[in-house]
Amino acid sequence: MTTLKVHNIETAPEGSKELLEKSQKAYGMIPGLHGVLAGAPKILEAYQTLHELFTQTSFNEEELTVVWQTINVEHACHYCVPAHTGIAKMMKVDDAITEALRNETPLENPKLEALRTMTLTIVRNRGHVTQEDLDAFYAAGYSEAQVLEIILGLSQKTISNYVNHIANTPVDAGFKKFAWSKENVVS
Repeated sequence: MTTLKVHNIETAPEGSKELLEKSQKAYGMIPGLHGVLAGAPKILEAYQTLHELFTQTSFNEEELTVVWQTINVEHACHYCVPAHTGIAKMMKVDDAITEALRNETPLENPKLEALRTMTLTIVRNRGHVTQEDLDAFYAAGYSEAQVLEIILGLSQKTISNYVNHIANTPVDAGFKKFAWSKENVVS
């Protein structure tokens, strides 16, 4: 049961109509999350802006997926895990990476595993990381700027994950085949 309204262009507040049109143009549909966010135009604008900014960071498609999906799984987001599984497929990210992330198992690639570990450390410790955590991340080939870029991705995902928890946003039809729940994690 949805607990917040999922808007379309006709039902959205005036300030969200143009933003939903942007989503429609970008994705060929209005994702359910965007429909929910449309209930408050500024959060939809913030989410779209954060998404655009995060995709313009130094992270490649695999790394974007690692950050997004690590956060989605840690936050147990019933909507974002399947959505980002589909997005990862569209971005041609190796299915082994996606499955490991969905199942909370270490990644085979040591650099990507260092990114997953740092992302989890930031999320679980609410930004309190040690110098040892940072040194391990840097030793894997990442930079100080990329620590900050993880936080940008976390900002985006906090909006989507929390809104989806409250709204119980229905998973979009195209992503239902990637359904996921924390109870079914194979670790």
